Amino acid sequence: MKKLFFFLIAHACLVCNAQQKLLTMQDALVNNKTSLAPENLRQLQFVKGTDDYIYLQKTSDTEIWMRGNFKSKAATAFLTLAQLNQRLKNAKQDSLTAMPAVLFNKDSYSVTVRGTTYSFSSIDQSFTTQLDKNYASKENIDQSNDGYLAYLQNHNLFVAKDGEAIQVTTDGSENIVYASSVHREEFGISKGTFWSHNGKLLAFYRMNQTMVTDYPIIDWTTRPAKNVNIKYPMAGDSSHQVTVAVYNALTQKTVYLHTEDGIENDSPSSYSVLNNIKERYLTNIAWSPDDKYVFIAILNRAQNHMWLNQYDASTGNFIKTLFEQTDEKYTEPLVPMLFVKNNPTQFIWQSRRDGWNHLYLYNINGQLIKQLTQGPWEVLDVKGFDANGKKLLYLATEESPITKNLYELDLKTLKTKRITAETGVHNTLISTSGQYIIDNYSSAQNARTVQITEVKTGKSKILLQAPNPLSAYSLGQLSIFTIPNKEGTDLYCRMYKPVGFDSTKKYPVIVYCYGGPHVQLITNSWNAGASDYWFQYMAERGYLVFTVDTRGSANRGKAFEQSIFRNVGGVQMQDLESGIEYLKKLPFADDKKMGLFGWSFGGFLTTDFVLNHPGVFKAAVAGGPVINWQYYEVMYGERYMDTPQENPEGYLNTNLIKQAYKLKGKLLIIHGLQDPVVVQQNSVNFVKACVDAGVQVDYMIYPGHEHNVLGKDRAHLYQKVTDYFMQYLQ
Repeated sequence: MKKLFFFLIAHACLVCNAQQKLLTMQDALVNNKTSLAPENLRQLQFVKGTDDYIYLQKTSDTEIWMRGNFKSKAATAFLTLAQLNQRLKNAKQDSLTAMPAVLFNKDSYSVTVRGTTYSFSSIDQSFTTQLDKNYASKENIDQSNDGYLAYLQNHNLFVAKDGEAIQVTTDGSENIVYASSVHREEFGISKGTFWSHNGKLLAFYRMNQTMVTDYPIIDWTTRPAKNVNIKYPMAGDSSHQVTVAVYNALTQKTVYLHTEDGIENDSPSSYSVLNNIKERYLTNIAWSPDDKYVFIAILNRAQNHMWLNQYDASTGNFIKTLFEQTDEKYTEPLVPMLFVKNNPTQFIWQSRRDGWNHLYLYNINGQLIKQLTQGPWEVLDVKGFDANGKKLLYLATEESPITKNLYELDLKTLKTKRITAETGVHNTLISTSGQYIIDNYSSAQNARTVQITEVKTGKSKILLQAPNPLSAYSLGQLSIFTIPNKEGTDLYCRMYKPVGFDSTKKYPVIVYCYGGPHVQLITNSWNAGASDYWFQYMAERGYLVFTVDTRGSANRGKAFEQSIFRNVGGVQMQDLESGIEYLKKLPFADDKKMGLFGWSFGGFLTTDFVLNHPGVFKAAVAGGPVINWQYYEVMYGERYMDTPQENPEGYLNTNLIKQAYKLKGKLLIIHGLQDPVVVQQNSVNFVKACVDAGVQVDYMIYPGHEHNVLGKDRAHLYQKVTDYFMQYLQ
């Protein structure tokens, strides 16, 4: 009877598997963001000024904003589309057919409709206009706490309030760039305007890029095609020069900060570019709590010496250097100083000075009070303070390099408490009081859980448990594990075994790689950190898919990353070899049918590996690859390689154009035709070198796309990659 029972279960499972679907390319690359993405609570947020949460819920015939809190049994309806349309009618706006994005404050909510942003009162029928539609189309809009609006028009900075606009600058052009992100958005820079706390003073960037060579990007959509120049400072060449100004909206006066004062010319190099004090990096701009001072982290071009400087916002005068930080390889300030809540005499600084990114408490004179966090793990993000500023909430990898958890730190006693309990990757929102968090997390097994947690007790209330969006599909077995590299350091790996895996069979292998700084491919999150389902798509079609995070990648400490210094690709190829040795020991991995795939830095590593390790991979695909690091930009390239003048051997070793003659197997190079990040000159010159050497290489372009191929064309790209591997790995 038992034998019959187990037979029936086994037979039922076989029938079930036979009925399960296979992912299409559309599913894997497009629907993964929509219908096959883990369920979520739309526009979930805390109501600013309260401990209430609110989210948008879709019903059969409408959309409703639902509001609740930790103590409420369930969320209740707060705002319907009909109610919003009535408010819009009062504002003389036409009604909407769908709910727009809404931001909620304690007694009001903001909504942008046809370019105009309104703030509606939750108490009565009143409203105010926050942003008029006449300004909504402007570039780089940044509104202050006092209602002033900064924006760009015809390359110049304007500041407006109550319908009156003041032109702040007059010499803006394609060469003189105002109020925009600078230094190619390195060092954590993402914008170019910084309003003071009172909203009346505006710090802004001015970037002079006259001395930077124009670089051609061709627009192929016109007849005839036309050249569109960008400014692209290549490694070792002249870079742009940046200054910071402060505009006073009350006096309508502008002063420039004396950022060249207090900075000695410390570069030991005789190379003139490195000795140009104007080519320093001005980063991590912050205002003092009283708005009297501006703080800037200034980094020399060699990126191994940083000064945290203080400037008078009214005169622009240099006040003092709070402290300096040096590193024999490079230092990379990414986060502005954070003043302690309710204590303007102290601030928190993030640094990797002890080998890991940690928090340090300073006084306003630049004296170190104490190190707040320490250990062989990284602080990833500071989320905020509690109401009285005594405790700090931050995200860190203390549990594991592949997880992310929220911790609470007592600034006085340095006692820490882990707030998020479950193993996985947690993304959190903090209520205004700091007493509650919204915890949105996943793991390799859990698609998504959303809950509200009380910080003091650690108790949670689940708001959403998302089902597995791939439950109807036949999937390969996913695992995360570590292997040692040749130095004994553990490397994190991810593997998808083929659907219907049989350990007695041999399967073709696809290895995916990246290896560069600021990127971590493998995490204990949904789909193990993969952003799409292509790996599962290939597992469904009989491939073993493997990934290893080599040295150089993120969240493993300074030494792990800096091992690539002056010779990018060197240790990464060694670690990739360790991964290949592991695969060759697996009886079910067909090491005669292996393919390698990487994009950007991964495209460089892919090309580098197949040139210097011929015969290991039958086929490889390199997308948007850096082929010659002399063609890459100053900030990123010189950080990890120094200049070509200082490190000629390193640049020669990584110049794959000169190594094109080594190509033996099948290599497909893919490049976005309008790529402004890894310019196409890299891959074009490699193809020319292959032609000159008499070796064959395959090449595919994507017109209209920049460094990444996005949208519906992404499915086309991955079909191209899939077809290539299926052609040569069978």
